[in-house]
Amino acid sequence: MIMEKDFTLPSPGHSLTPPVSEAEPTTAAKPISIKKTRRREIMLAYACLAPSLLIFGLFLFYPLLKSVYLSLFLTDPQGRVADFVGFDNFKEILASEMFYTSFGNTLLFIVLTVPTGMAAAILLAALTHNKLKGMKIFRFIFSLPMAVSVGTGSMIWMILYHPTLGILNYFLSQLGTPPIQWLTDPKWAMISVALMTVWMNLGFNYILMLSGMQGVTEDIYDSTKMDGSGPLRTFFRITMPLISPTLFFTSVVSVIGAFQAFGQINILTKGGPMNSTNVIVFNIYQDAFVNFRFGIGSAQALILFAIILLLTVFQFKFVEKKVHYQ
Repeated sequence: MIMEKDFTLPSPGHSLTPPVSEAEPTTAAKPISIKKTRRREIMLAYACLAPSLLIFGLFLFYPLLKSVYLSLFLTDPQGRVADFVGFDNFKEILASEMFYTSFGNTLLFIVLTVPTGMAAAILLAALTHNKLKGMKIFRFIFSLPMAVSVGTGSMIWMILYHPTLGILNYFLSQLGTPPIQWLTDPKWAMISVALMTVWMNLGFNYILMLSGMQGVTEDIYDSTKMDGSGPLRTFFRITMPLISPTLFFTSVVSVIGAFQAFGQINILTKGGPMNSTNVIVFNIYQDAFVNFRFGIGSAQALILFAIILLLTVFQFKFVEKKVHYQ
């Protein structure tokens, strides 16, 4: 016999499910686990960066701090600190006529190499941008200077500049022009070094410009053709604005590289004749490793670092405003 028990129906606002305790499971463990995961990720990131940071610290940060330290002292020929002079090394440099001569030569070197190198790279990239038959061969040839070291390239151009055996003077003699003393004439020495530098940097600049032009989609060119735009108008009104980020990057890198030029000048002219090619970096080399004035050399290196930093900040502050990012 089934016994019936008294029960009451639940009201419409109540559920038939049994009541659940209001106490929720604690969530304190979740933030702790997230923190542990983040710590592990950060530790893993630093572990992966450790070799690079070690190399940077050994070959970049330590020499920079050492230069700051040595710039405040006079040193003996062995590089040992002899006497604390404070900022006297900087005062001596800023009062030296040779520093301003080397700075002027550096600016002239930048003017001769950076615009010329970029213009040549843009021209070659525009000529080989189209996907025509045989263009890969020309691209390979124009990229070859990037694989040549500064020492090798300088020796090649030293032979070309030879006053009697060089091929450049041979061509001039065929035209009835007297030979030019490329590396011994103060009027031609800087031009000769700049010409060699433009050729040496052409491969890198060419690859950058070509990659920038290939990044422009063909739909844009098709639209300009439908509008009746000619090749020159399309190049200057469409291509050049669209590759402006590449132009900006190339200009910044080229200016910094021109400020740091040393190898070709040391091999071709050694700062001569009559200091016509004595740029800042070569002047630093002379003071530090020829005259053994390591304090003066370190102070000049810091001044050069400040000049490059200020010029780079200026480029990013003002020149970058004209860059068109897609």
